Amino acid sequence: MRRRLPRALALPVTAALFALSATPAMADTTIPTTPPLQPVDPGQAPVSAPDGPQPLGHAVGDAAASLGVLRLLPNSVPTSSIMPGYGRQLPKQAALEAGMGLSSAQANSEASLAYERSIAQSSPLGLAIAGDAPQTPGGVVQTALPDNEKAVTGGLTAPQNPLLNVGLLNGSAHARWSPTLGPCVGAPMADASTSVASISLLNALSSVPNLPLTGLNLPQGTQLAKGFDPSQGLQALGGLLGGTGQTSADGTGALLNVPNLLSSRSVVQLVDLPNSKNKAVQSVSTLQAADIQLLKGTPLELTLKVASQPTLKVTSTGDKATSTVEYTAPVITIERQGKVLYTLDAAHPTKDIPIGLPLAGLSDKVGDVSSLPVVGGLVSTLGKGLQQLNDTAGLVLDLGVLRLSIAELNQNGQQLTTPFAGYQLGASARLLDLQVLPTTALKNVLPKSAADALPSSLAQISLGEQIARAYTPTGGVVCGSTTPTTAPVGNAAPGAPAKLAYTSGAYSAVPLFWSGTAMLLLGVVLVAAVPNRRRRQPAVVKPSPRPRAD
Repeated sequence: MRRRLPRALALPVTAALFALSATPAMADTTIPTTPPLQPVDPGQAPVSAPDGPQPLGHAVGDAAASLGVLRLLPNSVPTSSIMPGYGRQLPKQAALEAGMGLSSAQANSEASLAYERSIAQSSPLGLAIAGDAPQTPGGVVQTALPDNEKAVTGGLTAPQNPLLNVGLLNGSAHARWSPTLGPCVGAPMADASTSVASISLLNALSSVPNLPLTGLNLPQGTQLAKGFDPSQGLQALGGLLGGTGQTSADGTGALLNVPNLLSSRSVVQLVDLPNSKNKAVQSVSTLQAADIQLLKGTPLELTLKVASQPTLKVTSTGDKATSTVEYTAPVITIERQGKVLYTLDAAHPTKDIPIGLPLAGLSDKVGDVSSLPVVGGLVSTLGKGLQQLNDTAGLVLDLGVLRLSIAELNQNGQQLTTPFAGYQLGASARLLDLQVLPTTALKNVLPKSAADALPSSLAQISLGEQIARAYTPTGGVVCGSTTPTTAPVGNAAPGAPAKLAYTSGAYSAVPLFWSGTAMLLLGVVLVAAVPNRRRRQPAVVKPSPRPRAD
């Protein structure tokens, strides 16, 4: 006969059923995806509308400048993209990018977050490794909304590192935005500036193997000139650079050094449109520089004097025909000991300065040389000082080229319809671009494994890199605000349903679960409350004894 479970197990069994029945409901973690309600009338305000008057004007623009940018192995790393296959269409990036003295200003009326409408930032350092750029601390930044009457200023701190040395930095950032008039604040929407006392960049070419010059495979029968010390490493360009980890406060041993004040300013503002009450968006990037030194501390030191300060100004009126890019190209003279050797300007934007090893034939011609390569045909001799060679054929083995270039103005514009119909115009430029390029001779004298891994450019330094973009609606930026919309009577907007439909199991499973649980617990209570009556045992009927037969 089956025995009944004791009443003491009623509650534990109920709890077990409770846990088992709760599992399906707890497993349904789907978030309800009820779409936001849309008004029945297209002209009607949405159910959730901003409170108070809203700006009518749309404006998007940004301007930025970097006092110095160092790129190692440029155009060597493929660019990744979230769009499948699109990364192959993008230009390759540098293995390492380090920017010093950054100032950026941006305004965006379409930003979803209020404090992103206007952003001004001054930063001591920016870093990107294979295209990934983490945020670096130590700068000053200001955002709007809310509006800011005064700018924020402060000193910036740049970390020490083996590739660059940055002096005292100062930054200023001012972001403006009106809650009712938006970009029409009567002043620049975003204004950022950065100044640095000094910068020295690149004391070693870490992108090439650190081989001593004695390890080069020179052509048969070729010997280095007398007096030249081949023990210097290739990363130090044979002694022209200080070498890895050898940083100096005054820039000695660096490929490029800026000893005096260098500053930048980035501004995004509204300007008047001719014959219209509307406005145009204008982004401006300016640079101030004085002297630039190459190969400081060596007899082959060059001085670059900036005679004209570069200014990049991009103005978008909303119409391609009237939108403009204005650029004041710099004029740079390259001097040695007060004598002008070359001039970089719009007519002559590029100059190549070869670097090579002195060969034995050179010492026969000019005497014993010092332990320095030949730069631009200039050789340092022992006892005779510097001598200029007009023809170095057969006397010098070229290893690399210092390529100096200015301007490199690039611009691009396009007609857009999203997020609003208008015209976008952008441009970029550089005060000075310095590249260290390998030559065919260098590839021939390196070991095969090192030659195969040699990039197209050993290093690239961009001094005073500028960018500016502006995006304006067709017809210009309207300065004004909307009329506040009267809120609908009651809690629901016209056309809103009284009750939302269930769109997920999370709506119906949970109420059903709790209803069943309540009924189950009620049954347990009832069973426990009913008294337990003992069942009477049936009477045992014994059979009558059978009569005995006599």
